[in-house]
Parts: sequence; structure tokens; C-alpha cells
Amino acid sequence: MTRKAGPLAPYRQLFAPPGAPAFTAGNLLARLPMGMFSVSAVIMIAGSRGSYALAGAVTATGLAVTALVAPWTARLVDRHGQARIAVPATALAALGSLALLLCVHYDAPDWTLFAAYAATATTPNTGGMSRARWAHIHRGDQATLHTANSFEQAADELCFMLGPVLAAFLCAALFPEAGTLTGAVLMVTGVLIFAAQRSTEPPVTPRPAGTRSPLRTAGMAPLLAVFLATGAVFGALEVTTLAYLTGPGAGLLLALQAAGSGTAGLLYGAMRPARGLSGRLAACLAAMTALMTLPLLAAGTGSAALLAAALLLAGAATAPTMVTGMTLVQRLTPQSSLNEGMTLAVTAILGGIAAGSATAGWTVEHLGAAHGYAVPVVAAALALVVALAVAGTTKARLS
Repeated sequence: MTRKAGPLAPYRQLFAPPGAPAFTAGNLLARLPMGMFSVSAVIMIAGSRGSYALAGAVTATGLAVTALVAPWTARLVDRHGQARIAVPATALAALGSLALLLCVHYDAPDWTLFAAYAATATTPNTGGMSRARWAHIHRGDQATLHTANSFEQAADELCFMLGPVLAAFLCAALFPEAGTLTGAVLMVTGVLIFAAQRSTEPPVTPRPAGTRSPLRTAGMAPLLAVFLATGAVFGALEVTTLAYLTGPGAGLLLALQAAGSGTAGLLYGAMRPARGLSGRLAACLAAMTALMTLPLLAAGTGSAALLAAALLLAGAATAPTMVTGMTLVQRLTPQSSLNEGMTLAVTAILGGIAAGSATAGWTVEHLGAAHGYAVPVVAAALALVVALAVAGTTKARLS
């Protein structure tokens, strides 16, 4: 008697290969601290030095250094293998976190905080490595890879939703350094578990002489521009929401937005979209642009309940957009540079988050918190325009 197919059937097929559940567990454990470190650093530094400006400058510097270092770390992963590079890179990043903790605890000069946090930039892109494993295990099965990318995006949303909450709780309930210390332990433990699953690790594919960076692949640069604008949506939403509703309520609103995105990602993974990738990305961005107008309209009413509902709905378009975009990156990037290609996408998102945060901060300060919600609308529309402008080129490249 055959089992009836249901909404969970694609996920059962995804995790069927031996070793898949184990590397996923390790990856989730390693990825959770990504949502903890910046919040933990801000709480720890601001509490010790009494300066949120210093705390913000330290975390911003770390983000900038990460954007420069991450693609090089990913290139080493592609050339030498995940386990050989991820473990020492994670150890160095963990030492950077511990150095920051000690510098804060023992009141070291301010410049040491910047140096210590910059050392954490070697943290490998565990999400990208996980996506590379799925691409290796289910190579040629585009339907299952769609489910894999959807699951990974939902996992991103879950980790970035739970990470800050866990960090804030640990720092308040135990001691200011608890969030950073716990994050470092979780990251190292998760990467060791992940790296130990050698049966699912993609083999190193030799790079032919003269192989170009994925950045120079036709269609990649405009796709990264789409990721940059999409990142601005995320950064602007966070800053504006924090400014609009201070206190625990702001965290709850952001959690609702992440929950809407994660749920949509899982549902999207169970679907089998018929539209081509380029057209699907444009459709997702059009939906995102439309849904991002809801928080702007709700904020104008002054109702926190309406804003919460609007953010929940607005989040529903973000995961499908990211899933489709990451799938395009996988299709455009040569197998020998897959980790580097996906890390470039993450770097573009991080750059967009920084730009969106800065733009929304200026808008909130000069025009008011409610007007800050106009920034994600503009950013989403810009991403849509870029995607439509290059849809023909990308389609031709994939055919």
C-alpha cells in the first residue's frame, strides 16, 4: 500500500538521504548564534562602557569586515572542502568573540573591542554550506532543491527570530557576557557536528585554470543588486519598528514579521511552482512591494495591533523571494564556486541591511517613525525594477 502524498511529502524526500538530518541539526545549532552575537555585543559593551554609540560602531565595523572576508573564506571552502576550512575558521571566530568578552570585562581600551570583533569575520557561511550539501545530495532534482532552499530560508528566519531573544534573556538573567559566551559555544559545537558528517560533504571540484569569480558570471551582478535592495528592506523594517514601538513590543512585532516569512517559506517549499525562475523572482518581488505598503498604511493609524497584522502579512513575501533568488544563484554559479557564489549573495544582503538601517534611521529622525516604513516599500520596488530589467538576460543564461 503506497503512502499518500501530502504537504510534508517534499520534506520527507528532502531528509531521506542518510546523514541529512545530522548535518541539518549541526547547521541549525551553528546558525542560531548568528542572531545572537550583535545583540549580545551591544548589551555587553553598552552596559560596561555606557555608550550605545560605541557598541553600534563596534558591531558595524564587524559587519563591514565580514562583508570583505566572507567571500574569501567561502572561496577557500570551495577549493579545500568544508571540514578543512570551516573548523579552523570557526575556531578563529570563536577566539575573537572570547577576546571581545575579555576586553570588555577587563576594561581594555576601546580600540581592542574593534580588533576583537573584527576577528569574528572568519565565521563561515554555514547556511551556504548547507545549501551546497543539498545541491550535492539532490543534484539534478530541481523540485527537491526548491524544497531545500525553502527549508533553509525558514531556518534563517527562525534563527534570526530566536537568536536575539535568547541573547537578551541570557544577558539579563545571568551576566552581560553570557550571550556572547553561549553563542561561541553553540557555534563551535554546531560546526563540529556539521563538519563530522563527511558522507554528505560535497567533493572538492577542481577549478579550471583561468576560472573567474562568480561575481563576473553573466547575470550575477544584477542579481546581487536585487539582494542588496532586498537587504535594505530587512534593515529598514527593523530600525523603523524599533523606533515606532519601543520596549518589548518592538521585539514581538519583529518576531511576527519573521514568523510570517518562515511560515511562508515552508509552505512555498511544499509547492511546485511552474513559472520559470526569472519570472518567479519578479512575481515574488512584485508581491513583496505590494505587501510592504501594509505596514506603512498601518503605522499611519497609530494602532499597534494593525501594525502587527501588517508585518505578519508583509513577511509572507520575503521568504519566497529569498528562496527564488538563492535558487538563481545556485543555477548561475559554477559547481566549483558554489559556496563563494552564495556567500556573495549573503554579503550583498548584509550590505543592504546596513544601507536600509542607515536610510530608515535618517528618515525616522527627520520625518517621524511612521514615515520610516516608506523605505522598505521603495527598496522593494527598486529590487523589482532591477529584476525586470535583467529578466531577459538571466533567462537566456539559464536556458
